[in-house]
Amino acid sequence: MTKLKLGPLVEERPVKITIELPAATYRDLTRYAEILAAETEESAGSIEPSKLIAPMIARFMATDRAFLKLRRTED
Repeated sequence: MTKLKLGPLVEERPVKITIELPAATYRDLTRYAEILAAETEESAGSIEPSKLIAPMIARFMATDRAFLKLRRTED
C-alpha cells in the first residue's frame, strides 16, 4: 500500500474561498480522495475532493524550506 502525504483530515472552522481548477487537476484530486478514503478506511466517496485542497496547501507550505526560512525571519 502506498503512503500518501496526507493523513486523516482534521475538521476546523473553515474560511470560504472559490477557485477554479483545470479539469485534469480536479480528476487527480478526485482520485486522490478515493485513494485516501481507502487508506483511512472511510467509505468510498466519503471524502469530498474539495476537502483536500486546504490540507494539501498547508502541507506544501509546511515543507517549503524557502517559505519557512522567510517566515522565521519575519517573526
